[in-house]
Amino acid sequence: MAIINEMMNKINSNIKNYQKGLQPENVGFWYDKIIKETKEMAPPWLQDKIKVEQDPILTLKFNINISKRAVRYFMIAVDNNLDHMPYTTRLYFLQVQEIMSTEMDKSLV
Repeated sequence: MAIINEMMNKINSNIKNYQKGLQPENVGFWYDKIIKETKEMAPPWLQDKIKVEQDPILTLKFNINISKRAVRYFMIAVDNNLDHMPYTTRLYFLQVQEIMSTEMDKSLV
């Protein structure tokens, strides 16, 4: 019986950690950090073309307004921070990278 309780506590702990990674405040924190690093890497003439806005109603929806020329800096900043993110937040930003790559490929065609 003790083994089952221990396993249930571990599963419960893992689920809470996964939920915490997708809280809008947590994702917003990582967006702020990534945008700050992106602006530091980007040339001065691109820095004002890098913005992220959080939707006031759908709090987990973020609108990324970024110049095509600044996308590579954004991708580098995301890559630099992936190892420090919680698991679910990491999955979220990997999906963001995939979507951005797809959109960039569409613009090349």
